[in-house]
Amino acid sequence: MTTDTCIRVHVADYAVATTGTIATVGLGSCVAIILYDPVAKVGGLAHVLLPTESMSRDRSNPAKFPATVMPILLDRMRNVGAVGNRLRAKIVGGASMFGNLIPPGGVNIGERNVIAVRQVLAGAKIPIVAEDTGSDYGRSVYLNVADGAVEVRSLRKGSRVL
Repeated sequence: MTTDTCIRVHVADYAVATTGTIATVGLGSCVAIILYDPVAKVGGLAHVLLPTESMSRDRSNPAKFPATVMPILLDRMRNVGAVGNRLRAKIVGGASMFGNLIPPGGVNIGERNVIAVRQVLAGAKIPIVAEDTGSDYGRSVYLNVADGAVEVRSLRKGSRVL
């Protein structure tokens, strides 16, 4: 997917656009929340780091967590024409990058991130229409705002469009 402009979203960050591409690279246990309004052609992407604020000493950045970034992302998308009941979500990431290092009964942050993102989207009544989550490999994500296509790239699995 190539378009004129590409907005890069870093870890614990988000972006909203009406044209071009929104991308985030290097998703491991983090999860990308991709929202799209197909009528207004507004896209949003958040790269969340942790499932809850209780897992972080530094809670100053709301983009770190699904529950605190979602209201901000929705507000910014509405400001440029998105309508809440038209939004659709795609989620990517949540890998267990070092699963062999997790002791029995240990915390799998990737899995917990995916669960937290699903809960936040359900609470906002935004359906998840596609996902590429879990497993043990990293991913990068590219949202084409013109049509809502999400390209997921990984070294291990190649490229696919959600």
